[in-house]
Amino acid sequence: MRIGKYQLENNVIVAPMAGITDRPFRQLCRRLGAGLAVSEMLSSNPKVWKTEKSMNRMDHSGESGIRAVQIAGADPELMAQAAQFNVANGAQIIDINMGCPAKKVNKKLAGSALLQFPELVEEIIDAVVNAVDIPVTLKIRTGWDPDNRNGVEIARIAERYGIASLAVHGRTRACMYKGEAEYDTIRDIKRSVSIPVVANGDITSPEKAKQVLDYTGADAIMIGRAAQGRPWIFREIDHYLRTGEHLQPPAIAEVRSILMEHLTNLHMFYGEPMGARIARKHVSWYLQTHDSDGQFRRVFNALDNPQAQVVALEQYFKTLAAN
Repeated sequence: MRIGKYQLENNVIVAPMAGITDRPFRQLCRRLGAGLAVSEMLSSNPKVWKTEKSMNRMDHSGESGIRAVQIAGADPELMAQAAQFNVANGAQIIDINMGCPAKKVNKKLAGSALLQFPELVEEIIDAVVNAVDIPVTLKIRTGWDPDNRNGVEIARIAERYGIASLAVHGRTRACMYKGEAEYDTIRDIKRSVSIPVVANGDITSPEKAKQVLDYTGADAIMIGRAAQGRPWIFREIDHYLRTGEHLQPPAIAEVRSILMEHLTNLHMFYGEPMGARIARKHVSWYLQTHDSDGQFRRVFNALDNPQAQVVALEQYFKTLAAN
């Protein structure tokens, strides 16, 4: 899988997820087998670039691998400026968000709302591609609603205006995350364009990854929600795609090691009290299968001190190992 001049180590990619794919999570996923990790969505509105939230999202210091930054907005000129700003900040790939279904994004005509307006899609892509000299990628959904699946039309526009790679989530905006993703539209898109196509949506296992790649003919897959609390899914899928064999799931000692590493990096990256607050959701995802009644997670979610979180988790894993 190539994106412009960049050769990915494999064809398993971390989807950009707001509030999740921060630098600690991206680095962890890369270490555990992801070929590329795309940053959280950044607004094209320059008024918010200096806020703490945006500054954290733009932080790629010391990051290994290819730095891919996603931008969102509806004004072609502002999107072009945002692309240039992020390139100056170290971005090596710019990704345009036309896939986010969130209401607060869509009401500004950004994200997947743009799929309703192919002419505006053209203008944004053209402006961004011509504003920077690095590859520009695009993430979309299959259309606005099930009666308006115009993914093939948008894909052809993307190819015509210089998009280097296209990621497609197998739902429309109206579907949000309900029901099951469909891959027929992704297959149609792949057959309609010659640029690399990345399949996204409901890929939760190595078998499903292979099935989707075989069915759609896509060049790569993108994993989002399935990686929450399970960042080792990338090495599991990559290994299966290369060998046809399953890796053993991580032992509880490795889960502990990965989680503690993630926790420490979140505390360091965000500082107090934000690091402890953000850690809560990640810990909850990691422990869903082990803490089935949620008893420990309720206790953990009341902790707002990093050291108290570390102590509580160490004790939890000691108890788990003893049983």
